[in-house]
Amino acid sequence: MRIMNGVSTILRALLPFALLFIGTWADAAAAKVKDIRLGVTAERTRLVLDLQSDVDFDIFLLDRPRRVVVDLPSLEWPADQPKEAGLVQKLRFGQFTADKSRLVIDARGPVKVAKSFMLPPSSGLPYRLVIDLVEASNKEFAAQVAKDRATKRSANKVTQSRVPFTPKPQRQANGKPIIVLDAGHGGVDPGALGRKAREKTVTLAFTRELAKQLRTTGKYKVYLTRNRDIYIPLHQRVNIARKHDADLFISIHADAIKRKNVRGMSIYTLSETASDNEAAALAKKENQSDIIAGIDFADQPPEVANILIDLAQRETKNLSVKFANLVVDNARGKTRLLDRTHRFAGFRVLKAPDVPSVLIELGFLTNRSDEKQLLTASWRRKVAGALVESVDGFFRSSRVAALR
Repeated sequence: MRIMNGVSTILRALLPFALLFIGTWADAAAAKVKDIRLGVTAERTRLVLDLQSDVDFDIFLLDRPRRVVVDLPSLEWPADQPKEAGLVQKLRFGQFTADKSRLVIDARGPVKVAKSFMLPPSSGLPYRLVIDLVEASNKEFAAQVAKDRATKRSANKVTQSRVPFTPKPQRQANGKPIIVLDAGHGGVDPGALGRKAREKTVTLAFTRELAKQLRTTGKYKVYLTRNRDIYIPLHQRVNIARKHDADLFISIHADAIKRKNVRGMSIYTLSETASDNEAAALAKKENQSDIIAGIDFADQPPEVANILIDLAQRETKNLSVKFANLVVDNARGKTRLLDRTHRFAGFRVLKAPDVPSVLIELGFLTNRSDEKQLLTASWRRKVAGALVESVDGFFRSSRVAALR
């Protein structure tokens, strides 16, 4: 009996902590967007987010192109989204940073936020975030962009230092080669869309499989630019590769095209002169990732060009081509290849001057056969195996070993 009384005393003492934990868990579980709606009248376009809890939000405008950006805490977003209507040309939403979600509204023209407010639950309705957009003049829009930009800079008070480029130091002869894998898109940037799949999900699944196989060999150190559904800016993906002193950078993507009969894997290396119109169009689309995620380019440091970068890039491009050729050879017979499989274009994500880099388009989400295999674990294992063979061949090269 004394034991039972003691247990009861302990349980009573722990009860407040248990309730606190349950309350905290409930709050976390409630951080969810239940629905997103658009309503249009002659005077305004109203966007409504149904939420399970009250949230803080921050709204600002961006230009080139015209966007309305809404920053929120981490939220669970619905799979479906409303079709464009009124002043809203397109909507995107998802995780932006570790603790922040973002909603990006592409506007059809210059707009202003007439009202933005939270409504508490009432009449069976949940919390609602309401944003009213109305037409504005170009002058009004530009003035608001400048005002929002000044406010954010004042709040952040962050200056971007420009670190001069220095080539990578040579690694010890017995050091394992370092490979950085980059799952394209993520978070607020879904990438290409298929009938069932989103590019950001397909690339992450394949990248995880490739990382697992590379690590299993015991020959390499492997890092991922992202290992969950989160947005990573293009320049930061490059910086991650340089930070880890990577010997090879592989960016994984999946394409979409209007011609639904087109299918097959392709691989790209860096060149400011695209090998063909399709490569140029793809690079332009991929390079818009930061625009899609609502990045303010006025705050981005300019790309620095100097003779050291030029000298480093010459050798890096040659090594990138060498790896691309190995991928084409090893993937042949294991998956469908696009005609002229190896192509060239000016992808921003491939611009680390001293890291051999390739961008692989696994296939086309707009082709039913490609989309089906991109969602298949057995196909991922087989094609990842072909890439591991290519990596092995790349680092067996005496020329690559000498450079390390």
